[in-house]
Amino acid sequence: MKELQGVGVALITPFKEDGSVDVLALKKVVAYNIEGNIDYLVVLGTTAESVTLSKTEKQLVMDTVVEANTGILPLVIGVGGNNTMGLVEELKSLDLSAYCAILSVSPYYNRPTQEGIYEHFKALSKASPLPIILYNVPGRTGSNMLPDTVVRLAKNFTNIVAVKEACGNMTQVLELIAKRPEGFFVLSGDDITALPTIVAGGDGVISVIGQGLPTEFSKMVHEGLNGNVDEAYIHHNRMQDGMHLIFEEGNPAGIKIIFEYLDISKPYVRLPLMRASDALKHRIISFMESVVRIPA
Repeated sequence: MKELQGVGVALITPFKEDGSVDVLALKKVVAYNIEGNIDYLVVLGTTAESVTLSKTEKQLVMDTVVEANTGILPLVIGVGGNNTMGLVEELKSLDLSAYCAILSVSPYYNRPTQEGIYEHFKALSKASPLPIILYNVPGRTGSNMLPDTVVRLAKNFTNIVAVKEACGNMTQVLELIAKRPEGFFVLSGDDITALPTIVAGGDGVISVIGQGLPTEFSKMVHEGLNGNVDEAYIHHNRMQDGMHLIFEEGNPAGIKIIFEYLDISKPYVRLPLMRASDALKHRIISFMESVVRIPA
């Protein structure tokens, strides 16, 4: 699964003012990231506001990305939730022929035990026709998938090939890197910890801000993977303020302001999320202007 090494981006779903999916803008987002040297695209992750999309809209997003990508970059599809049996049925029914892997978030709200998390992904592993990337984001799900659980899953199921780790705790990340079996990828799920994770021996990141700054962000990741740490941190430091800003009022409200600044898509989100406040918008625009002024 070398396709998963480097920088993937969790694509937004652009909306029009009437709330409908903006297909043209989504195609522009895909093209912008291809041009920016991103390594792979993640479709219908949580950043895509996928829980607010109907089945028909999800299919529209999938079809649009596949069409816009034209086979250039590997595609990962988000298939996750807190209804294990429902996900098993979904995996059996989806046409996944255009994708190289599945990204599946640890069950949210239910707050399962470690054994419950293990059994959940065991069931998905048996049903999935594609390799699976686990996604641990305890700040959103309410439960933390611990390194021993991840390693157990990685060792017991050959199609569980990576983890997107967004625990926000570098001690846990280091433990995971140290314990993982050979060939299992550890990917950062937080933009701010992407480079520290790579320097510690991780394999890359699935990013939010990377889709808005693909050239700069991919340079950071690739320099880090190549061992050019000082050069990588130059890029990291340029983007660091933005990595914090875009999450201040919820994701993807912040990253959508970046795309508005780039004149690629509009800032509309779906309830219960709200558009970024004017105050935050001005700060994000100031950040973008500062990045643009600095030669890459």
